[in-house]
Amino acid sequence: MRMISLKQLTYALAVQETLHFKNAAERCFVSQSTLSSAISELETQLGVQLFERDNKKVLVTAFGEQILARAQDVLTQVRDIEQLAKSHLTPLSQPMTLGVIPTIGPYLLPKVLPPLRVQYPNFELGIIEEQSAELVRQVKSGQLDTAILALPYDLDGLLAFEFWQEDFYAVAHRDTPVAGLNSINNSDLVDTSLLLLKEGHCLTDHALSVCQMPRPQRSKGLAGTSLFTLIQMVAGKMGTTLIPEMALESVLASNPELKAMHLDEPGPHRRIAFIVRPNFAGVANIEIIKKLFQAALKER
Repeated sequence: MRMISLKQLTYALAVQETLHFKNAAERCFVSQSTLSSAISELETQLGVQLFERDNKKVLVTAFGEQILARAQDVLTQVRDIEQLAKSHLTPLSQPMTLGVIPTIGPYLLPKVLPPLRVQYPNFELGIIEEQSAELVRQVKSGQLDTAILALPYDLDGLLAFEFWQEDFYAVAHRDTPVAGLNSINNSDLVDTSLLLLKEGHCLTDHALSVCQMPRPQRSKGLAGTSLFTLIQMVAGKMGTTLIPEMALESVLASNPELKAMHLDEPGPHRRIAFIVRPNFAGVANIEIIKKLFQAALKER
């Protein structure tokens, strides 16, 4: 019996992800016939059917789900082995994939990427923006090397390397009564129309936790899909919102009609960290980037 190949497992996982042989082949940069043959051979070697397919759809079988879960673990381990073998090379000489949440990326990356490029001009960094739950999933599966999240958050066994702490600020239009305050607390916020990000954004959970407030009912509050949207709603005098400290400079520079007030509740209100798998071989590189990020944030 021939040994199962990593290429076969890669093809099979691509089919599981896309549920489409042609799309999976394009993702793997091979012809559809090459991918189909490799999958068929893999099923013959294993003696089980991984996929049900016809001209209209592809389904993963029950056995397939179990086998492909193990296959993902195998490929993740292989990537970590490769990373470990390369870890003795020049720092940041190997490509890295980084995930970041939307309430951090637009405000952190412009501050930290320029000095990173200056010090490590040949460093290849791929960046994606997703919500926390998806980033945790992708780091665990090996699709991402690391991700930047706001804590506290359930990391499901991943390790966290904290590099920053910050507080929240309430933002209101200068023409609204609450803008007369120099700082604000949870009792002040109760009397405002608090605008929040929609469910799934950890910023909302962190802010409500700090303020010891329940999530408003849909009929009593408005939800935005991004901080930019919330800020535009505040500029339209629709209410007040909470933003992280790292967003202050950008928000106020673009919206002089708004005023920011420190949230006078015990802090830090959120902690920023890199998350990695426990056996991730590139920890030394994470430490290098972490120190560079800290230095860039302190200079702002």
